Amino acid sequence: MNEADRKARNVQRLQELYPTFAARVAQVIAALEARHIRPRIQDAWRSIADQKAAFDAGHSKVLFGFHNVTGAGGKPESLAVDMLDDDSPLALSKSYLLQLADAAEQAGLITGIRWGVPEAMVGAIDAAIASQNWTANVKIGWDPSHIQPVGISIDGARNGKRPK
Repeated sequence: MNEADRKARNVQRLQELYPTFAARVAQVIAALEARHIRPRIQDAWRSIADQKAAFDAGHSKVLFGFHNVTGAGGKPESLAVDMLDDDSPLALSKSYLLQLADAAEQAGLITGIRWGVPEAMVGAIDAAIASQNWTANVKIGWDPSHIQPVGISIDGARNGKRPK
């Protein structure tokens, strides 16, 4: 995707997010761009039908998730994004995923980089991020490009809890 289209896509997808979450995701984008990475929000808000399709395809483990959150009148207020490396969207490198996790954590968010990783191997991810060893040979979780807030459950989000 050319640079203007990537940036326009990110601006459009940020509008599908709850405002405080959008501000944090914008911080992630800025941090990655400062590292000369071209992040692209692939998915932000999803309809229930799109979420079911993701579930049926094995890309999600829930039928309602942070991507499906809405506000008054059904206005999209997603609390999740899937952020790809626009230079390699179909084959995300460990370097990109570790830097994405680092930028997300610095913005007070989490990624799925640790999801499904055996407990004994999670420390290697933490150490790689702490030492900024972007080429570390670590096991990557099952949804590493997914970003969401910390401290809110899906049920909480469904019932109106939002990040501050």
